[in-house]
Amino acid sequence: MFYLNDVILHSVSLALLFVCALILESEIAIRGVHKLTATERRERDVTVEFYIDPTHRNVDEAQIMGSVERKANRNPTSVPLFGVLLVVLLLTTIFLIEVDNLATQTKTIIGYNLKPTPWHEFPAKKFNNETKIARASKIIQCSYLSCGMRSRSDRFSFTGKSDRCPGFFRWIHHDLEPWSESRISYDHLMEVKKFASFRVVILGGKLYVEYYYDCVQSRAMFTIWGFLQLLKRYPGRIPDVDMMFDCMDKPIIERNESVKPVPIFRYCTTPNHYDIPFPDWSFWGWSEINIAPWKEEFESIKEGSRRQSWRKKYPYAYWKGNPDVVSPIREALLQCNDTVQWGALIMRQNWTQEALDGFKQSKLSTQCNHRYKIYAEGYAWSVSLKYILSCGCVPLIINPKYDDFFSRGLFPKKNYLPISPENICPSIKTAVEWGNAHPDQAEAIGKSVQDFMKSLNIDRIYDYMYHLIVEYAKLLDFKPVRPVSALEECVDSLYCFADQNQTKFLARSATLPSETPPCRLPGQANRQIDRMIEEKKKIVDSNQLLIGPSLPYFEFLLDESYVHFDDNSYVENNESHNDDDVPHQNIEVYNKRKETSTIMLEVTKDVPTIMLEVRC
Repeated sequence: MFYLNDVILHSVSLALLFVCALILESEIAIRGVHKLTATERRERDVTVEFYIDPTHRNVDEAQIMGSVERKANRNPTSVPLFGVLLVVLLLTTIFLIEVDNLATQTKTIIGYNLKPTPWHEFPAKKFNNETKIARASKIIQCSYLSCGMRSRSDRFSFTGKSDRCPGFFRWIHHDLEPWSESRISYDHLMEVKKFASFRVVILGGKLYVEYYYDCVQSRAMFTIWGFLQLLKRYPGRIPDVDMMFDCMDKPIIERNESVKPVPIFRYCTTPNHYDIPFPDWSFWGWSEINIAPWKEEFESIKEGSRRQSWRKKYPYAYWKGNPDVVSPIREALLQCNDTVQWGALIMRQNWTQEALDGFKQSKLSTQCNHRYKIYAEGYAWSVSLKYILSCGCVPLIINPKYDDFFSRGLFPKKNYLPISPENICPSIKTAVEWGNAHPDQAEAIGKSVQDFMKSLNIDRIYDYMYHLIVEYAKLLDFKPVRPVSALEECVDSLYCFADQNQTKFLARSATLPSETPPCRLPGQANRQIDRMIEEKKKIVDSNQLLIGPSLPYFEFLLDESYVHFDDNSYVENNESHNDDDVPHQNIEVYNKRKETSTIMLEVTKDVPTIMLEVRC
């Protein structure tokens, strides 16, 4: 694929060369004529021929014969100007052909010249409302002429202090652990390329994207917009990096001994996959279904949830969504639509009709009027999780197979009540009955998870992106360079491609340089995370999900002094220091029989966050 400069400069230079040569020739001819005097011009235009008539009998009196021929005046500029027009017409034709070839080869952020991903097929996008010339013009303008010559972004000086990152940030080390020793090579990226929708390369604060497959709806646009806002958020602080990204739902790279770990970023993962979770596009808005950028949407949902206290909300569970996404869980959930028998109201969301009606019945801020809200995965993970958790209702999560980057920080019976996927309706009924019988505890779960989502503000989204990219870049064993066919993307190029509605969402989610540094990343805690995964699995796999308290799981953060415990135990924390001023934590756990078990932890500077499990 040619760069635009190769095509334009070659054609234009050739055209200018021919035109200049012909004009110069014409100018010389014209000036040569003007320098002659009138007599010289007359003499130049007259041809005189003389000869002797050999038939004349008297040689001495030979007849001198002659003829005079006057040449017609000729305009010396007529032929060169015709040549100029001919060459210009020819070169214009060549140039248009080259531009058309360039436009048909250029792959773009909105799907021009791209096919849907073969591993997750969807209808190819159609651009029937555009003429071929208009499409080519848009592609050239947006892909090659929008970003221009921009200078590198200089670093801003921070004026504030950073906070500690939320606990789920420790998963960054866990996700990158497979390459902590082998590191990430260029061959790794080329091997995983076949599963990528696009490739993101950041060099000197500029963003370059190489497109391989199309993404459904506007996922690619708003994901790339997120990268651009990160560069704007922390100018001059994002390292050079080369990363493969898939914008579809299901993770692909399985964790097993026969599969070589290769790094690819996507919106979700599972404990059985190497895919690295990354914040999804909807944090910057989902224009197709009128969901606002996260900062606006969370505040709107939280305000909507405050209109009624938890006890005044409808005392049953609620779900509204699209079941037609090849989701057995959602199809089974439809059978639970009975507030008397199962304590659940299940509603089908028709997005096509909703779009025609102006999205009047799909505002998320009006869907927090029930004590319980159900989360059911779709084709894979669903972006709806963060909106459900923000309501302050008790989340009833049908045990998920997939995790996004933040949901791994949730813990069952602390932030949500788990629902068995094999016994959905009875599990929902049991959860609703338990919550209504224990309103204080149920309301506390709703408040706990809403506070969790409050910590997931847009600042922390950028911080997660920042730390993930920084830690990933440290593992690269090669120097990133711009791929030959990669296009530079910038704010102006995205605005150029965006339609009127998308432009509004982009503008609403634009950020500014941060005055404070990114939050402080917790140290590596992979063993503790593995134990947490096992503990969560025990709870959600239990046959008695709601009988008795969950196994107590303790998380201690030095700065926050937070400890979680259940109804049957309580905790006292006493901090001491040794000669090296390394803090120790003596954690005494008591159960109701006053039996005590004491655990002493040494907290090092490299591991500022300690997690432990205690069984009473």
